[in-house]
Amino acid sequence: MGRQWGPSMKVAEQAGCVVSASRAGQSDIGSWSCSGVILSRNPGLVLCHGGIFTPFLRTGSAALTQTGATFLPGDSCSDDLRLHVQWRSTAASPAGRAKQELPGLCTPQCASVGLEPGATGRARAQPLQPPRPAQLLLLISCPAFRSHFARLFGAEAAEQWHFVSSAPDDAVSEEEEEDQLRALGWFALLRVRSGAAEEERRGPAVAVAPLGTVAKGAPLLACGSPFGAFCPDIFLNTLSRGVLSNAAGPLLLTDARCLPGTEGGGVFAARPAGALVALVAAPLCWKAREWVGLTLLCAAAPLLQVARSVLARLHPGSASLAPLLPPEVGSPWGPPLRDFGPPWAAAAVLVECGTVWGSGVAVAPRLVVTCRHVAPREATRVLVRSAIPKNVAIWGRVVFATQETSPYDIAVVSLEEDLDGVPLPVPTEHFHEGIVASNTRDNNTGATYPHLNFSIPVTVLQPALKQYSQTGDLGALQELDHATEPVRVVWRLQRPLPEAPRSKL
Repeated sequence: MGRQWGPSMKVAEQAGCVVSASRAGQSDIGSWSCSGVILSRNPGLVLCHGGIFTPFLRTGSAALTQTGATFLPGDSCSDDLRLHVQWRSTAASPAGRAKQELPGLCTPQCASVGLEPGATGRARAQPLQPPRPAQLLLLISCPAFRSHFARLFGAEAAEQWHFVSSAPDDAVSEEEEEDQLRALGWFALLRVRSGAAEEERRGPAVAVAPLGTVAKGAPLLACGSPFGAFCPDIFLNTLSRGVLSNAAGPLLLTDARCLPGTEGGGVFAARPAGALVALVAAPLCWKAREWVGLTLLCAAAPLLQVARSVLARLHPGSASLAPLLPPEVGSPWGPPLRDFGPPWAAAAVLVECGTVWGSGVAVAPRLVVTCRHVAPREATRVLVRSAIPKNVAIWGRVVFATQETSPYDIAVVSLEEDLDGVPLPVPTEHFHEGIVASNTRDNNTGATYPHLNFSIPVTVLQPALKQYSQTGDLGALQELDHATEPVRVVWRLQRPLPEAPRSKL
């Protein structure tokens, strides 16, 4: 995953765990499960998703929707709740790993995964610790996350969105779906019985990024366990990279790929290395019965602020735990704050052309490049919005748009005012091929293929944009309408035409 991710990967994998909930007397301890983050080794503190606790709430899931509710005490759940937490060992030697037996939590289907040749049931990879009993201390919530979620996805739009861990057509009862939706912004703080190895490792296992310090576009690393407690030998602490796609207060979006069961998994920053940014709130979301490749996150900092406040005043036995929760980066007791933001994030703008909207890139103070299908007609007035460094809306007009027959889907917008304070990108002089965007469409079958598309190298556009910026001459841009046949063939996903046979006459 690259040199920059090495420290973050180590922190993420050491902090990742899976949490299982069951009723007393049941043999299967994985009846309900999710991912979690180890906040402290000694004492053992874990933060996970709150959705697995809805079947155990004494007063039902309606307790989660009380106005202004930020927490529920651990005794809000029934006495038959049994919790277990499992993670991989971080201290076993290679020799010791070979002697570890696969834990009973693993299903028979994965008993042969990662085994040494000729060693039945002995793991070759980093061993799993046996599931440890845990106690529910608190159910905590971030009211700002819930209010932003209700504003963005509630009311009339609610019927178009689906935020549970199943496809819209799956057989899920209305009661189960409502429970999952109510628990979307809730998480749980657990105390885990520490083992001998953890007794020697005191203090927080992670540091936390303060809310708002991770910039839009910053790289993120998600660590969760797909399908929860099912076959942790292969699925525990699965890593996925992405970026912070957008944010509304503590409600964050990322394009890192997450699956059902990763709810509660940690999302970490590359800089500073391994800082915990957020927890997965909903790994899948559907709109109008189509899957949207974005994951909903809840920022970690406000959740831990609630936990500190509640633990300090709930009862004397838990007050001593509040100072042991992970510090925020930049706090007097935490690591120093460093720049999180990549320089390209601010250059992205929103382009609105009538009822159509799309993204664009500011390449000069008064020049924006977008796609032809967003702004297809020259001389059309469009509205350009920028969120960085402040929210602005500037009118402009389309000075050039490629023809529909051109393989280059490009439009150029000239603005009536400067985009003040927006750092402009420096175009590269070279580019590397294996570029992947999203959504290639097969016009013959109507099928859409996610995560496969073409991107236009800026090296193709830069000379024409520079000429227009300096002279106002559109000639070089108009040349994009006259692409060579090999370029057209590639963009149509066709095979190169065979060379015409030569006549023997």
